[in-house]
Order: sequence, then C-alpha cells, then structure tokens
Amino acid sequence: MSALYLPVPLPSFLVMPLAETHAIEQEPSATVRGMVVPGGFAVSESLLSRLPNLEVISVFGVGYDGVPIALCQQRGIRVTNTPDVLTEDVADIATALVLMTSRRLAEAEKFIRAGSWTSGAFPLAHALRGKTAGIVGLGRIGKAIAYRLTAHGLTIAYFGRQQQVVAYDYCDSLCGLAKKADFLIVACPGGSGTKHLINAKVLSALGSDGILINIARGSVVDEVALIAALKTGEIRGAGLDVFENEPQVPAELIDSEKVVILPHVGSATHETRQAMAQLVRDNLAAHFANQPLVTPVC
Repeated sequence: MSALYLPVPLPSFLVMPLAETHAIEQEPSATVRGMVVPGGFAVSESLLSRLPNLEVISVFGVGYDGVPIALCQQRGIRVTNTPDVLTEDVADIATALVLMTSRRLAEAEKFIRAGSWTSGAFPLAHALRGKTAGIVGLGRIGKAIAYRLTAHGLTIAYFGRQQQVVAYDYCDSLCGLAKKADFLIVACPGGSGTKHLINAKVLSALGSDGILINIARGSVVDEVALIAALKTGEIRGAGLDVFENEPQVPAELIDSEKVVILPHVGSATHETRQAMAQLVRDNLAAHFANQPLVTPVC
C-alpha cells in the first residue's frame, strides 16, 4: 500500500475510502508517496523538503494556488485538483449573493426576526433587470454565472487574459469593466498573479452604485481597500464567500449592513463534495497505476 500524508483533517467520506487502499500518515516522512490537501492549503517548500519521495499532490478543491507548482515541476511531483464538479454550486452562490445584496435579503430577514415589521415596511431595494454584471475571469465558473444572471435580465460583460468567442462584451481593462458594471463578480483564480487585483482604484471605478461579489479567493481582493470603500460609500455593498485570512473575518465586514458574508460555502453541498472526493481518489488511483491523471495541473 502506498503511503499518503494528510497534513490537515479532511472529511471522513474522503479519508475512509482512501484508508482502504493506502496507508494514511499523519506526519511527513520518507515513506510518503502521495499527499492530499484541501483547496487553498499552503504547501510550503520546507514541508516538501520533508517528503523526499513524494510523487503526487491531490488537491481536494479547484484552487491550487497554495501549491508551489514550479518546485513541484522541478522535482517531478504531479499535482491534481477537482475542477468542473463544483462549477454549478459555486455559480449558484454567486447568483445568490447578487440577489441578496441587490434585494437586501439578509437585512430583510433580520428586520422581520427583530419584530420591526409591525412598525413599518422594510425599505425598498434594487431590481436586477437592466443591470450589468461584470465578471472577472470568464472560465468555467464565470460562464456558469453569466448563464444564470442572463436569465435574471442582466447584461454580461467580462475581463480576462484574452477575449473569447462568446456573446458577452469584452473589456480590455479591469477598471473599464468596473465602470460598466453594477455588480463586479470575481471568478478568477487566486495566487500571486491575482493578489489584490481588486484594489482601491478598481473599487473607485465601480462607484457608489456598484456591488462587489467575490466567490473566487480572498487574496484577489484588497480587504483594507474594500473596507474603506464601504465605509465612505465609494461602493454600495459587497457579497463575500471568501476572505483574505480565513476563517478570520475583519470585524468591519461582520458589522457592516452593506455586506453579505458567507463562510466559504461555494462548493459545500453533499453532492459536490462527494464528487470532489471521488475525483481525488480517481486521480490517486490513476497515478499509482501508472495511468494518465484524470485532472492534471502539472
């Protein structure tokens, strides 16, 4: 049985089947040939140095920005992730955040639970129809978001590394997209290349009627700049499923009625997590059988 190292606790529905076919290790050692980590987990160079015979890292998630890909390539370590199977659920959460922020649904629920309805009607919110959704990163998830929001009557525009053959408007600058958008939706990968891509300049371009939605990675948004923009009214609000230092969330975001916050639940359904777990197992099985990986990163 090949030895697998699990540096952090993972769901039992993933670990228990793995334990039937692999020796599960709780500490790094020379016997370890594979490692399983959750999406976003930071795999340090020092950790890899303690795993001299590591052959494969299987990421339980679509985001592999915590894995040092260049170093893995130098050492011949294969890396896999779990794309596609979580696309629909994450797109659903993005759509939900657009609805919640525009229609002020979180505030409305608090309003009725507090017994305030007997004293008067809840304040008016904003309709979706006729608005523009600007999507940052029109990949699998970005396209799924666009599909859903089109059905709600929104116009779609996007910004990415290159223009695509799609029926949506392409913006060749992020600030240009922000100026056009009523909702700026972050759906791009994390990592050093996109760190603080959404900064004070972009938020200023989004403007006082704009709402920021982030279902990508917390690192993509400069949280200090976001908090400042919310406090001054430079933007109208935000809907966030991810944060820079999860699970720590700044008190300014928790306390703000302009913000809808969720605890990184984009892929958190029984169906999707089971599918992700199966893809992790399938990739490991393929590697140790000397077969092509199902979803290789490198």
